[in-house]
Formats: sequence, C-alpha cells, structure tokens
Amino acid sequence: MTSEDNIDRVVLDGASLTLDDLITISTGSSRVKVPDGIIDGLQRSREQLVQARESGRVYGANTGVGANRALNVEPGGSPSERRAAHARRLLLSHCAGAGRVDAETTVRAAMVVRLNQFLAGGSGISPGVVKGLLEALDNGSVATIHSLGGLGTGDLAAMAELALTLSGDRPWQLGGIAPVQFEDTDSLPFMSSSALTLATATQGAVAMEQLMKSALVVASLTMLALEGSPEPYAEAVHRARVHPHQVAVAAAMRRLTGPDTPAAPARLQDPFALRALPQVHAPALDALQRLRSILETELNGAGENPLLTTDGLFHHGQFHLAMLAAALDSTRTAVYPVISLSAARLSHLFRPELSSLPSFLSTGPRGSSGLMIAEYVAQDVLSILRTAATPVNGPGINVSLGLEEHAGFATQGARLLRQFAAEAPVVVALEAVAAVRALRMAPQRLGTAPARAAFDYLAAGLDPSQEDRPLGEDLAAAQALLPGLAGF
Repeated sequence: MTSEDNIDRVVLDGASLTLDDLITISTGSSRVKVPDGIIDGLQRSREQLVQARESGRVYGANTGVGANRALNVEPGGSPSERRAAHARRLLLSHCAGAGRVDAETTVRAAMVVRLNQFLAGGSGISPGVVKGLLEALDNGSVATIHSLGGLGTGDLAAMAELALTLSGDRPWQLGGIAPVQFEDTDSLPFMSSSALTLATATQGAVAMEQLMKSALVVASLTMLALEGSPEPYAEAVHRARVHPHQVAVAAAMRRLTGPDTPAAPARLQDPFALRALPQVHAPALDALQRLRSILETELNGAGENPLLTTDGLFHHGQFHLAMLAAALDSTRTAVYPVISLSAARLSHLFRPELSSLPSFLSTGPRGSSGLMIAEYVAQDVLSILRTAATPVNGPGINVSLGLEEHAGFATQGARLLRQFAAEAPVVVALEAVAAVRALRMAPQRLGTAPARAAFDYLAAGLDPSQEDRPLGEDLAAAQALLPGLAGF
C-alpha cells in the first residue's frame, strides 16, 4: 500500500490484488491507485480489437452475442452509426435490473475487480472507460447494481448496469461522476466479466476464514470448561498421520489450553466434538486455502471473450468459473461440520454428567431454564446452513436457444457462502456465551491456560448476571466480539 493525503491506497496493476486488499477497499478503508502509464497502455489492445473487427468477424463487435453470434450487425446507416447502435443495444438489452440492489460494499468490490481485470490488458476496452471507473472509485462513488442474472459464466446483467451507470443512463447508489463516453467496441468487453460473483465470493471467504480462527478459540474455552483431555491434540498423535492443517489445529489447541490444563481430565475419552476437533477443522481450512488461491487467480486474470493477447485474438471459454464453482461447493460442505461441532459442544456444556455444572448452566430457582433456548436457536441456524451447504455446481441448463448448455453456478455458490458466513457466527457466539458462563461458575478450570486472555476479553463484554432473562443481548454482544478473538 501507499499513502496519499492520509488515505491508504491499494495499487492495482492487474496482477497483484489480494482478497484482503479487496475487502479493505470495499469497506471504504482504502482507495485505489493505478501506476502511471498502465491505463494509457490499454490503447494498444483497443487498436488490436478495432483492427480485428475491420478485417474479420469478432464476436460482439460486429456480430450478435449468444445464439445471435452467427448474425452480422444489421446494415443501415453508416458503418460507424451501425456499430454505435449495436453497442448501445447490447448494453440496454443485457441490463436486467432484477432482484435486490446489492450492498454498497459488494458493489464497490465488484467495481474494483472489474478495474483490476481491465488492467490485465486482455479486454480491448477504451482507456477512457477505465479512467472513468477509476475516477468513480477514487471519489467514493458506488453504482446501483441488482443481484440477479449471473450463472457463473459472466455477470452480464450486473456489468451492463455498471456500464450504463458510468455512461449516465442509470442512477448511482452513492456519489457519481460525469457521464463516460463508451466507444463502439466497448460494450461486450465491459460486460464480459464475473466481477460481482468474485466480489461476493471474496466477502464470504474472508469472513469464513476469520470465523474459523474465532471458532477455534471458543472451542478451547469449552474444552477447559468441560475439563477435556489434551490427548487428542498431542503432537505425537498428529505426527503419526500428518495432514498439515490438522497438525496446525492441534498445535493451536495445545497453545491455547496450555500444557498443564486440565491437570486431571474428567473422562478417559471425550465426545467427538472435542476429540475429533482437529480432524473436522482441517478440511475446512484446506478448502478455504484453496478457495483463496482460486479467487486471487480470478481477480488478477484476463478472462474476457474475445481475449486479446500478444499472440492474437481468441474466442474461448475462460469466462466459465468451473474451478471457482467447485471450490465454493467444497468449502461450504467442509465448513458445515465445524459449525455443527460448535452446536454439539454447546449442548455438552448443558449436560451435568459432562460439565458437573447445573443443567443449562442455570443458577436460578429450581426449574429455571438458564441457556436452554440457545440449543433451539443453534439448531435453527444449522438447518439454514445445511441448505446453504448443498452443492449447486454441475446441472445442465438450456439458455440462448440451447446453444449455451452448461453453467457452473459459481454465482449462486458465492451467494450461499456469503449467507453461510452471515449465519454461522450465531452458533459460535452461542457457544461462547455458554463457555464463558460455565467458566464463571468454575473459574479454577481456566488454570494458567493462555486462553484465559480470550476468556477475559469475552467476559468483559458479556453481562455477568445468570438469572433467567432474554438471550438476545448476550448473543448480539458475543457476535460483535467474535472477530476480536481471531487474534488470540
């Protein structure tokens, strides 16, 4: 990053954008900067596109698109007038404007992704359009983009809406700039992107990475509260069958719970929610790592169709996000068991035969319910997550007169991951509330464990009273505290 006028600026060059930088820009914490000369250098690929159009047939430039790809631009008027009218019709006809308006952070991220993809140099877009998009990002403007219309083969509807916003035909969600002039070759190169899908997937991926770190800290508190055995996390155990993420999770649990805690485990063998924790967390971490790698490749790749390279112009299928669709499905299915284990540990904290504490951690008069309702909330969330974890990749489709017969549905997978990341913290927060209450009842179980610092952090933000009362305020407070646990 660089700094100008006390504003952090992330350098975009078409090759080095990371997920973390994209998130900081999307939240408004940073702006963007493009190195001198990169945008002006795009003029060469634009000239290459114009030359290819003049000397032959180029998809979307002098032909229709989709099933209309075999149709040349309709005659009538001068050649320049026909090309300009065709380009305008492409944008207007693909601007569906359906569904809800996407959030400001998501749209800003999509705008950044599209700009960075342009800078990779394969689109043939006019430098003036790229400069307009950069200006909008630089002054904090956010387009109005509706969510529906993507199948994982290009966010055509969303990108058409962004283009028409830049051209002054559609309203801005926030701010705005003077209308940008689109040249007659700019329409398809602008639309040929899955920027909104990539922005959505990035938001879900980064949120899930953070939650995984927090969930492990909460699990360590539950392990201490239940006087669990440290044997499942022993280095010797994981040296016997080495899976890197599994080894790392076990090491983190050893670090958090300490070498001497508990001095005498309460059971010979713990429930799976404690004993198999490294084995369940590891696939989720592995999937998230792979998803991050795939996303960063997509953020920095030129995937426009046609694609302009130093070797010529190519019609291709690089727009198909099959790799991302598969990674999104595998991530959701791998993360679900982690949240399921969190719900199981929540229930274990309520069982006197496991915790040696009152049922539901109740301290009120006989028959008090304590945290009983927490299990119901957790199971409600799990039912939502089970649906969100269902794979969406692979089914055949029939669009554009049957000539486009497949889609990976990465768009839908990205939305589901973002939903997953929004709902899953509820379960982890419920476990945190219960673990803190249990350790307040039996503070000696913390011993000298390093996780004590995490307990103190949570306890400082949670109401210490234990009488029967509404759970909502405790849950909201715990959810707000979860991101801070990622650093312990």
